[in-house]
Amino acid sequence: MIRHAIACALAALAGAAQATQPNALPGFIANLQPTRTYDTRANDLLTAGLTPGEIASPVAPAVSATPTAAELRRRAVWSNYRALLDTTANGGFGTLFGPSVPVNGVAGPIFGTETLAYAKAPPGGANVTLMVQIPAHFNKGQPPCIVTATSSGSRGVYGAIGAVGEWALKRGCAVAYADKGTGLGTHDLMADTVNLIDGTRTTADAAGDLSNFTAPLSDSRREAFNAEWPNRFAFKHAHSRDNPERFWGRYTLQAIEFAFWAINEQYAPETKDGRRMRAFRPDNTLVIAGSVSNGGGAAIAAAEQDERGLIDGVAVSEPNVQLPKHPDVHVYRGGSRVALDSRPLYDYFTVANLYQPCAALAVADSASGAFLNAVRAANRCQALADKGLVHGADTAARAQDALRKLREYGWEAESDVLHSTHYSLNATPGVTVTYANTYGRFSVRRNLCDFSFAVTDAVVGSPTFGSVIPAPAAVVAPIFANGNGVPPTGGINIVNNASVGGPKVDPASISPSSGLEDFNLDGALCLRALATGRDPVSGGWLRGDAREDHERVEAGIEQVARTGDLGGRPAIIVHGRADALVPVNHSTRPYVALNRLREGRHSGLRYYEITNAQHFDAFLPLGGYAERFVPMHYYGIIALELMWDRLVQGKPLPPSQVVRTVPRGAATTALGAANVPPPKSAPADADRIAVSAGRIEIPD
Repeated sequence: MIRHAIACALAALAGAAQATQPNALPGFIANLQPTRTYDTRANDLLTAGLTPGEIASPVAPAVSATPTAAELRRRAVWSNYRALLDTTANGGFGTLFGPSVPVNGVAGPIFGTETLAYAKAPPGGANVTLMVQIPAHFNKGQPPCIVTATSSGSRGVYGAIGAVGEWALKRGCAVAYADKGTGLGTHDLMADTVNLIDGTRTTADAAGDLSNFTAPLSDSRREAFNAEWPNRFAFKHAHSRDNPERFWGRYTLQAIEFAFWAINEQYAPETKDGRRMRAFRPDNTLVIAGSVSNGGGAAIAAAEQDERGLIDGVAVSEPNVQLPKHPDVHVYRGGSRVALDSRPLYDYFTVANLYQPCAALAVADSASGAFLNAVRAANRCQALADKGLVHGADTAARAQDALRKLREYGWEAESDVLHSTHYSLNATPGVTVTYANTYGRFSVRRNLCDFSFAVTDAVVGSPTFGSVIPAPAAVVAPIFANGNGVPPTGGINIVNNASVGGPKVDPASISPSSGLEDFNLDGALCLRALATGRDPVSGGWLRGDAREDHERVEAGIEQVARTGDLGGRPAIIVHGRADALVPVNHSTRPYVALNRLREGRHSGLRYYEITNAQHFDAFLPLGGYAERFVPMHYYGIIALELMWDRLVQGKPLPPSQVVRTVPRGAATTALGAANVPPPKSAPADADRIAVSAGRIEIPD
């Protein structure tokens, strides 16, 4: 329980010994790029020269037919800001957060330096992109600081620049970024082209070891695959065969080490032979592990694995944390035990992938029903009913039954309205397909559950609508800056290879077992079977190859479970109660209980559960969402500020609590501070979250 204190003491002793040693590039670094200085308003460190208005605009920054690294960087900054934040003025952008809002008196643009490199991949694996940004006003002694901003989701290395990097840069901290071995490595198997570290593209042969990701296939196997399944793509997260999630903590720690090297190269005194010294070290530099979603999960993993005292505190938002099976961890809400909690991500995603499109029809006031194809959703209800997986005499009754199943599986009722967008905007199908492949470490050649990734004909009414087509250069060339690493993304879609009539874009495909456009129920059933080891319809155990596939997926899931031991570090998790992507009952709530079981009275973890908040702030401008939800991003900033005050000024963290927000009620109403109150130092009893060994009690 006192592991962090011991690690810090050892770091201090080591620091004294290292004070006069030369600065050395970490041995895991490869393909080190020249450090670039961004020191003009036309191309700064934070926004690549974009104004707040340009970031908020739905019009992407222009790129040429063969985009330069600078063009790709600018568009990547734009797309990642907009993917994670509500960039509307009434939503708080420009008043509560955003480049123009000061932190400690500093606002954008931010000038400084940026250095990219690869962390050497595991044998046969894909490269991992690391990046360090150091602002020109870096705090060299008040105190010097590093903040991690490991990418959220499966995004590239710029993925958390708006969510965490912005706050850290304004604070004068260096920012340690990592793409976690996911990111935008995209291999066009037909053209045999790949991304380099800066997003530009070349042939796989020309790239060699400098490729961001090349599918592990021999030329003969790739050509054979192309002959049978032309115009397909391999993606780094899905097809690297690394299961990179098991290394997310390591990659985040490596990003910190890389940041120390970069800071010393820039600011440390020189030795007699002209080399830089190790003046900035873990014993004299403050390090906060931060980020959101998968990046938040990576920060937690890094803190659990940090045996060198690199990390001083943790401040994360809506983290994807997966727990080991533990009989002594229990979640209560409103005095009643939650029936189902602590399930791994792939388990609950395969449930969502089955029932969400049908369940969404049960939410009469669905804020975003316009995004869901109601005919296909009703067909999903019908196909589920025909297989005995939902019950009811008509679509309405079946939809209610599907919604009941989701609630019973751990989703809170506050998430009901979100099921429509999470499915129809492909968050649920994309993650489910990607994680099935990554956990089982399957080759792209496998077409697991008859899924593949390709560009499809988007012309409605065309006789080839939805069919696979050759990838246009305008899709492939800027994919590094346009996508998120999980198809459908940047114009590349999920394809159902088994659709009646031939391969077709997944949502519009026809399931052979039903003969319906039912959002590919057959594929969803196959993915669910990989999670459980049973046929979802008959309940019988899988056999043969199917059983082996399940065991591979199960083994991959076991590799990514967290321990709950943060070494006694001060830590903050903020999470939205309505989160439908990473439900609180399967992630943060049980993790907090597990942490207290592991660390007891030494635990420094605080949990703030935010009402009227969910996972995707970028969805808030959709019709009906701004009225209901407040931005989680703002609470990520609050968490970072509270951790800063705790580590720098010694201020105690507020106790764990439910933070009760006030929705705007109308999209035309501007969000203000009164809508998003901070955690209270002395919360009311009705708001306090009680945590004991293995048990967490959440008030209604």
